[in-house]
Amino acid sequence: MTTPAPAPVRAPTAARPAGARRALVAGSVGNLVEWYEFGVYGYFATVIAAHFFTPEGGSPVEGLVKTYASFALAFFFRPVGAAVFGRLGDRIGRRPVLVLVICLMTGATAMIGALPTYASVGAAAPWLLTVLRAVQGLSAGGEFGGAVAVMTECAPPGRRGRYGAWQSFTVALGLLGGAAVAALLATVLSASQLHAWGWRVPFLLTLPLGLVALWLRLRLDETPAFASAVASAGTAPPGARERVPEGGPPRRPPVSDTVRAVVLGAGRVMGWSAAGYTFLVVLPSYLQNTLHATFRQALVATALANLGFACSILPAGAVSDRVGRRPVMLAGALLVAVLALPLLHLVQDPGAAAYAKGAALVGAGAAVGLMAGPGPAMLAEMFPTTVRYTGLGLAYALSNAVFSGCAGLVITEVVARTGDVDVPGYYAAATCAVSAVALLTLRGDDHERELR
Repeated sequence: MTTPAPAPVRAPTAARPAGARRALVAGSVGNLVEWYEFGVYGYFATVIAAHFFTPEGGSPVEGLVKTYASFALAFFFRPVGAAVFGRLGDRIGRRPVLVLVICLMTGATAMIGALPTYASVGAAAPWLLTVLRAVQGLSAGGEFGGAVAVMTECAPPGRRGRYGAWQSFTVALGLLGGAAVAALLATVLSASQLHAWGWRVPFLLTLPLGLVALWLRLRLDETPAFASAVASAGTAPPGARERVPEGGPPRRPPVSDTVRAVVLGAGRVMGWSAAGYTFLVVLPSYLQNTLHATFRQALVATALANLGFACSILPAGAVSDRVGRRPVMLAGALLVAVLALPLLHLVQDPGAAAYAKGAALVGAGAAVGLMAGPGPAMLAEMFPTTVRYTGLGLAYALSNAVFSGCAGLVITEVVARTGDVDVPGYYAAATCAVSAVALLTLRGDDHERELR
């Protein structure tokens, strides 16, 4: 008598509603923490420059340039983090790596709030800040790919755009949260208090936010797509939290294919990266140093741009599930390419009505949101499961390193050297024009296809 062979174990192909919602929240909250910090660093760039990069007798503009250089450095560590943590996430699973990166991000950010300044420890201060920025860059590089992989791989059929859009939406929430905290401190504290110790508070607030994110991620299950890949390789049953055993997921595609997809993906999102940072993060320093706005006026302007950004993201993601990623993202890129300079001129005009300037800033943010909403799902659809964490993370990180991380440095330096106050408009328009060309290569039915 023979014993029948056990039936092969099948991995789940779709997350249950509760699991999908849990994945959405756990993936989103890490992005909120990350972008809250990056926003705070940008909003307090002038204060940080004075404390860390401007020794006695130094120029404020020189200090601001050095501050943005540190800002850019963190972005250039992002591709390294995307490659290292992405490789781990494609080998051992999304969940354990996302737990690791939120711990690194939270710890590094909270430590910035406790750092001694140049006046206390001299030249060691900017170096300590730069090291912590590098750790943030590494962890942020691993955050995006894993979060988007979790959201899109757990999304119900026909809703990848909506689920992926939450990544961008929590970016907006993080930036708005940072702006709100900065504005509150600027209101309740005197200028001397804000410069003396108030700037530390937003960084220290990251600690409780990060602990909440960690708790949510510890409750996260592995994604159905990754579990299916493991099961189809015959290496393990589709467990939710077990480490993938030796053998791992199935064979990866040729490296050349992945490299081409990474480069193309970076081109498709470069306008989103550059215009987003120009209008949403760099704007406060530009308004203060170039147009001589007050700190509070700059924060209000940035909050309006971020409000427009936040309001358009989720609708853009949902619409892309119906009509495709290409028309929605292309509309955003073309709007910025055509309107960036006219909108900037309106903001610069001292005779323009306040409501007109506010509407211009809201519109600029909304146009960026048209790219940011469908963007995460578009990137996820470009890569198979076995390299999705690495591929989409690298495409996004490379684009951000070159076109976001350098935005503040390039704009501040070029404006200082040339005196041309239109530089932010040129920068946003040019990058979005190139991005529009790359977006034309998108297939119209990518949103209807199953993830590979």
